[in-house]
Amino acid sequence: MPNIIPIRETFLAQVRSEGIDDLGQPVERLIAKGGEPCRDAFRRARPGEALILASYCPFDRVSPYREYGPVFVLAAPEAVPLPAGLPVEGEHPYLGASFVLRAYSDEERIVDAVLTTPDEANAQLERLLAQHAPAFVLARFPAYGCYALRIEPRV
Repeated sequence: MPNIIPIRETFLAQVRSEGIDDLGQPVERLIAKGGEPCRDAFRRARPGEALILASYCPFDRVSPYREYGPVFVLAAPEAVPLPAGLPVEGEHPYLGASFVLRAYSDEERIVDAVLTTPDEANAQLERLLAQHAPAFVLARFPAYGCYALRIEPRV
């Protein structure tokens, strides 16, 4: 299984301590209604948890594909082990009933994408990795297109 890469620690420290996101905007602090996807914990929020909503950029290069989008993170750090595989298990799975896998080149351009389900995801991911040898793959939530997590091939 490829490596699941957590959201950048520098981003988490900045939004929690300085209250500023990747676009230089003030973050929003809110209380979870329950079900919000927490990008730092790879799980859905529980009702009443303190959250931060901030704009995040999972890209390093300046290009037409570089984008920023809203992410929820826990207001307080939580020690969470990285998932061994795609977080698709449980009563309220982090990635949900369907999600998008987008493969990106070294230049951070999309080379392929697929809408998948938890049952098909590992096979789809292996296909993307084998056919395109991408630098990384981003998982995204399909309805809003928001960033969910980053996957990098094992070296």
